Amino acid sequence: MTPRSPRPTALGAAAMLLAGGLLTAAPPAQAADSTPGTTPAKAAEVQRTGAISPTPRSVTNRPDRITITPTVTLVAGATSDEPSLEVVESALRRAGAQHVVRGDRPGRSGLTVHVGDSAALDAQRLDGPSGLPAEGYVLGIGAGRIVLAGKDTTGTYYAAQTLRQVLPQKGHPGAEVAGIAVRDWPGTALRGVIEGFYGTPWSHKARLDQFDYYGEHKMNIYVYSPKDDAYLRAKWRDAYPADQLAQIKELADRAAQRHVEFTYALSPGLSVCYSSDADVKALVDKFQTIWDAGVRTFAVPLDDISYTDWNCAEDKAKWGTGGAAAGAAQAYLLNRVNREFIATHPGAQPLQMVPTEYYNVDASPYKKALSEQLDPDVLVEWTGVGVVASTMTVAQAEKARTVFGHPILTWDNYPVNDYTTSRLLLGPFSGREKGLPGKLAGITANPMIQPYASKIALHTVADYSWNDTAYDARTSWLQGIKEYAGGDARTEKALRAFSDVNYSSALNSEQAPDLASEFDGYWKSGDAARLTSVLEALGAAPNRLRDSLPDRGFIADAGPWLDATKSWATAARTALRMVEAARAGKSAQAWELRQQLPAQVAAANSFTYTGLDGSKVPVVVGDGVLDRFIDAANAEHDRILGISGRPTASATLGTWQSNTPARMLDGDDSTYFWSNGAPAAGDRITVDLGRTRDISDITLAMGKPTSPNDYLHEGVLEYSVDGQNWQQLTAFSGKPDVTATAPDGTKARYVRARATAGQEYWVVVREFDVATKDGAVTGGPPAAAGSSLRAASDGDPGTIYRAARAPEAGEALEVAIGQAGPVRSVTVLRPTGAAGRGDIQLRGTDGKWLTIGALDGAYTKVSAGDRSADAVRLVWGAGSAAPQIADVVVTGQD
Repeated sequence: MTPRSPRPTALGAAAMLLAGGLLTAAPPAQAADSTPGTTPAKAAEVQRTGAISPTPRSVTNRPDRITITPTVTLVAGATSDEPSLEVVESALRRAGAQHVVRGDRPGRSGLTVHVGDSAALDAQRLDGPSGLPAEGYVLGIGAGRIVLAGKDTTGTYYAAQTLRQVLPQKGHPGAEVAGIAVRDWPGTALRGVIEGFYGTPWSHKARLDQFDYYGEHKMNIYVYSPKDDAYLRAKWRDAYPADQLAQIKELADRAAQRHVEFTYALSPGLSVCYSSDADVKALVDKFQTIWDAGVRTFAVPLDDISYTDWNCAEDKAKWGTGGAAAGAAQAYLLNRVNREFIATHPGAQPLQMVPTEYYNVDASPYKKALSEQLDPDVLVEWTGVGVVASTMTVAQAEKARTVFGHPILTWDNYPVNDYTTSRLLLGPFSGREKGLPGKLAGITANPMIQPYASKIALHTVADYSWNDTAYDARTSWLQGIKEYAGGDARTEKALRAFSDVNYSSALNSEQAPDLASEFDGYWKSGDAARLTSVLEALGAAPNRLRDSLPDRGFIADAGPWLDATKSWATAARTALRMVEAARAGKSAQAWELRQQLPAQVAAANSFTYTGLDGSKVPVVVGDGVLDRFIDAANAEHDRILGISGRPTASATLGTWQSNTPARMLDGDDSTYFWSNGAPAAGDRITVDLGRTRDISDITLAMGKPTSPNDYLHEGVLEYSVDGQNWQQLTAFSGKPDVTATAPDGTKARYVRARATAGQEYWVVVREFDVATKDGAVTGGPPAAAGSSLRAASDGDPGTIYRAARAPEAGEALEVAIGQAGPVRSVTVLRPTGAAGRGDIQLRGTDGKWLTIGALDGAYTKVSAGDRSADAVRLVWGAGSAAPQIADVVVTGQD
């Protein structure tokens, strides 16, 4: 067994607070900083300047200064250790010290730094750390010296991390450092990370890197619990191969060096027989091998298992059935481990466990049995109210403490993304009430599958869990980005832009708040130059990060999202240029740009990464902001073109990944809207035709080959003119494909499918087609497979009529206008490069056709002179190629 640095007592202290025992973050009154002028606002001011993170409890500026001399003497005191001395020495060298000499007394000349020496604070007239909680510290700069004094060795280590941030980076001696007094302590005993997600476990290298990061940010616990490590779950009884056990030893050693408690979490619940002596022995033996590797903290998660099905008949015979039986059986197993292993190993920290009911605070027979029978010194992990809790309050924590009857360590499922694998969750830790840490044994955050990309969010977790009183999510997030960018302003700007379009999560409901604000500003002000600059910066951000971000692991983690961001920025710039060209009257240019957008959006949606099972996982960036801006730009172009009645789709159900409602109107049966949950009675899927129109045939195509049961099993098709009063067309039951024909003369703007009963399956809608009589297209040539005549005048330039063959002599394509009225102009939009000649004609009230112009390139607009007409047609010229028409747009008088 490798000798280990002295360990903090935070785990033991947390577990001892049992009977009435909610933790408190406040130190005794006598421990308050006695230096005049200290206020809580001082700490917040330091946070805003980015000087110290996490935010200290108390910071006071002193009138004196010290100078970094060429030679600095380092004096080690009672609460120093080698890791603390190494951090201080490194910081001094970066600040300009050329020689750092370790000694047992101050140097005869030059600066002296006292590490772990409370008595040295007397010269600075500062109180020592004796009245502070565990891991608290005092840092004094002034009176010709620097003093770091921790309540314990971890406190001194944290003082060293604060000093690292305070000292300048000059590279040569002579730098003057302003005097300062910091008095600081943590808001809760345990602060850290639980690697507890499903999916590709972190690499060994990434875990070692994480411990460095935790130490720098005053996080003191890491729980090793990746769901897809077979030796933790499916093969929990089996010993690790020698090479993997050696890695665990290396991790435990690195964690100890960074004052992080490495916690090993073994999950036997899939197959354990709770009453089996052999299984208890297997569990204890497994822990012993991990103990021999240097680990001192252990957990037994019993989450994500069934407690209604026993793994052996003996358990049913011993405890019976039901939640209370499961709670009793789990308590029995844990108590044996606690007494036969933890209690017999001096230096072992309190056992941790995750209950099967980990996601609520409702009283239950299971919780009652666990509360009453589980040894009182076991810590219970809890995710809040919900597996991914959007908010967490003091009242909830108090109720959890009551219902479980044990100290509560939160397993906070943020920024974990195993449930939304298409996303990076780079927004801040939010929705957690001030005062919550003081009610907990600690906070552990479950991070993303991507370890390096998790650091931005984990910075804010560290900030909150250390000092929730001063915590501001947005401020902490911006500071974390600045720190992670390595001090380079251009890299910081790029990282902020990239993080902004990867901001949304269950905690942060708003996606891309910075970019969304810029888009809103553009639509209000028309300032295209400003938005162009913003989008150019967003498009340049991925290359800037690849070139300059210090943490190269982030680049590997975020690669597909970086590529997608660049592509989305390109598409958004094209959309902006299209709008500006259309507003400037450059109609052909605007149409050319419009045609570039589908391919650019498809490219932006094309990026993937490989999941643990080898599947390709699509990535999502800026969803609901970038895509909607492009939709809004298309709508603005439609307005300028004179297009009205472009259908849109919506649903009361959420969306799974990028399978948005718009996909059920794209004319492509292979794409679909896919909900992210099962519908309840009353849930609706709606098509808005944009204006009231004469409707005819309606087709609702649901389900898909790989999810044949994902459709509305019980429902009705309804229509409405105003969206308030609805008429039923037909009811349907038990069939994924639904059709209906509206009676002649039926007018509607809205058509919807409404669920009349709940179900367990999600919903897929491949196509929701509502045929209209106004704008009806007849004639020929017939449409090719995958296209339709109606696409030539459906109010959507993105859908294209493609003829199956060249036109025959006299063949024409006719578009009904509806009721006869004056026509100001006719615009024919064709794909760039589409061949074919033809005349544009109007049918007057006398039934005669009049030629008003000829097709000319991709964009043709001809004046109709306000002639009254009820139809327009394209008469194809002899020898024309197979026609292609994106839209025929007929505009009347204003």
